Amino acid sequence: MYKDILSQSSSRVQAPAKLNIRLKVTGKRPDGYHELVSIMVPVTLFDHLELTVTHQPQITLTCQGLFPVPANKANLAYRAAAAFFSLTNIRPCLSIRLDKNIPVAAGLGGGSSDAASTLMALNRMWSTPLTYQQLAELAVGLGADVPFFLKSRPCIATGVGEILEPIVNWPQLQYIIITPDVHVSTSWVYENVKIGLTDNEYERIINILEKGSTDLTKILENDLEAVTSSHFPVIHTIKKSLMDAGAEGVLMSGSGPSVFGIFKSKDTFLTAKRQLSTQNLGHVFEAENLRQPAYLR
Repeated sequence: MYKDILSQSSSRVQAPAKLNIRLKVTGKRPDGYHELVSIMVPVTLFDHLELTVTHQPQITLTCQGLFPVPANKANLAYRAAAAFFSLTNIRPCLSIRLDKNIPVAAGLGGGSSDAASTLMALNRMWSTPLTYQQLAELAVGLGADVPFFLKSRPCIATGVGEILEPIVNWPQLQYIIITPDVHVSTSWVYENVKIGLTDNEYERIINILEKGSTDLTKILENDLEAVTSSHFPVIHTIKKSLMDAGAEGVLMSGSGPSVFGIFKSKDTFLTAKRQLSTQNLGHVFEAENLRQPAYLR
């Protein structure tokens, strides 16, 4: 029997974006999902959610912010709440307000982060009726990236992204993220990716990380980039602009179209941010590694 004890009537939470520092597609499963090995890092670009218990037996969702998203059952935050209440048999009396600051369908995992943040916030609000493993099982059912955001720390992801191994001592870095104004279908990108021979990818990543190198140019690679950039040449333009601005390395995140540059020098980072913001390349964001849990009481 799950606990149905309300410990707090509302919760405010920040849902972070993620970057794929490396993404190698290693195979395709019979169910259509792709196997991968990826390094995923949460960064300080946030959606904001406020969850409030109401007296009405329903889930309501309102959305605002920089990027429009559906305020209905198609939204991953709504679906996460519905899944939580269904499993726990708790009466779904909830209002969700979502302030959307992470670009949508941009390779940054914003919707998945909203879903994971909703699951964890509801579990706290109702005095933890679900174990972490139960939350992780709900997360997998919502999307391949959702389990990562339950951890919200640098991880090596394998399987379809649900098997996660935290990375210790990830270097503290600054990132400039640029999202051009183009729409990319994740399913289309995966349908068109060419799966090459990728042997011992996990071991390769482990060997590089164990050496303690902060030169991430040895790790930066994304098998999906060739597909997306072949149809959207602006990705090449953004990568060149970031390198010209002093980035140590650049890469497209996820299925795109967002591209990020890694900066070690704070001065170079700040100068590049000012310079790139004037070039009409798309939405320009600054971020760094997420240092602590993103929840606010």
